[in-house]
Amino acid sequence: MRKFLLSIIDYFYPPFSRWLPIHTFRYLVSGGSTAMAGIVSYYIAYNWILHQKNISVDFLFLPKLITAHSAALIISTFLSFLIGFTLNKYLVFTSSNLKGRIQMFRYATVLCINFLLNLAMLKYMVEGLHFYPSISQAFITITLSLCSYFLQKHFTFRVKKIP
Repeated sequence: MRKFLLSIIDYFYPPFSRWLPIHTFRYLVSGGSTAMAGIVSYYIAYNWILHQKNISVDFLFLPKLITAHSAALIISTFLSFLIGFTLNKYLVFTSSNLKGRIQMFRYATVLCINFLLNLAMLKYMVEGLHFYPSISQAFITITLSLCSYFLQKHFTFRVKKIP
């Protein structure tokens, strides 16, 4: 499966070879796929699952009301985590010699940071600036993806130097 997916990705690489190394191109494709899955799942969760309605909850340590755009973000983040980690581990950062559980923990840490930034930016854009949630989410995804590349490359999937 890995070879098949890489052959598809690498087939589209030649026009970009002058500007990007193959590794960066593969990251952009897998990151773009993950981002698109996140945006589509956000749209589906917000409009079709939640029907743009807030959720009332009565759990300890949770707010009494979770807005629809926040709940949709939680759903799409979970799906993006599964897709993103799998693509990055098995297609992009294959030379990393860190153990899989360490990679997953680090990936989850970066994801949590991104999630909190995403949530804060989404609340500001939707509730403060009154932008449409799906458009706001797409803009935020693009912005945070740029930061994530460097964190994934130099932290999550780094190649540990062997003495």
